[in-house]
Amino acid sequence: MMSLEQIILAVPAILLAISVHEYGHAFAAYKLGDPTPKYQGRLSLNPLAHLDPLGTIMLLLFRVGWARPVMINSQYFKNKKQGTILVSLAGPLANMITAWIFYNLISVFGNHMLGSVTGQSLFMFLLVNVQMNLGLAAFNLIPIPPLDGSHILAGILPRRLAYQYSKFAPYGPFVLMALLIFGGSRYLINPIFNVLFRILDGLSL
Repeated sequence: MMSLEQIILAVPAILLAISVHEYGHAFAAYKLGDPTPKYQGRLSLNPLAHLDPLGTIMLLLFRVGWARPVMINSQYFKNKKQGTILVSLAGPLANMITAWIFYNLISVFGNHMLGSVTGQSLFMFLLVNVQMNLGLAAFNLIPIPPLDGSHILAGILPRRLAYQYSKFAPYGPFVLMALLIFGGSRYLINPIFNVLFRILDGLSL
């Protein structure tokens, strides 16, 4: 269970993680030639442009959740399959970069923060930001529709297998909800989270 302090600190961390994630998708799509995210106001770090109420609550309660998906039109991409994969990767990558920034702030200044109550709260805030960004990235890399991982997997599968996999899409949200409610999601998220953390730690200053 999260303490009251952790919950209070988690709210801005959640808003930042969600905003960064969806901005990553929107920015990648726009740079690949799709103007749709710009027209829909998604080229923004404003949390109000990206929030999904249920996904935000799930992120607060379970440290995994989702935002309102960025709509893209892959017809604008020169290479439709490659473009879709890159856009799908951009959200988790944006969270990884954000987590890397906070992780390095902890590495550089962490010891100086623990000597006071205010410093300890700041240390906790930085740590929560690392956890939220890595958690959001890990969750979205699960290959269950409609998460980013499902688009990445569909993009690298042979056409026939990708078609068969697409039939699973309508059931994906129900599977995800069941995994979150009954605790099965940790068996998928934890291995991905651990790999991402090892990458983060290996790239730290």
